[in-house]
Amino acid sequence: PRVELAWAMRAHQHAQVYFNLISSVDPKFLNLTKVDDQIYSEFRKTFRDLKIDVLDPEELKSEPAKEKWRPFCLRFEGVVEDFNYGTLLRLDCRKDYTEENTIFGE
Repeated sequence: PRVELAWAMRAHQHAQVYFNLISSVDPKFLNLTKVDDQIYSEFRKTFRDLKIDVLDPEELKSEPAKEKWRPFCLRFEGVVEDFNYGTLLRLDCRKDYTEENTIFGE
């Protein structure tokens, strides 16, 4: 429980920083890591059918989903700092971070 709380607090801090970045800079000119293109390419290969504009929590949290997400994240061990930390995700990308529109992905 304490580890999850620490992850959630860190995820909240990251979400605030990233939201400010993507709100002030055109995202097509923004790189958060040196391997953004690789991450995106691998993501689209692994999750071809995942609808990303409006997320379904079941596609993120179910056991079958976790079986796909874990190996995906492990590909970036040693490449991306905090590769296995949880993150706050907006379920609907057109809406702000609110309690109803946010999920903690771990």
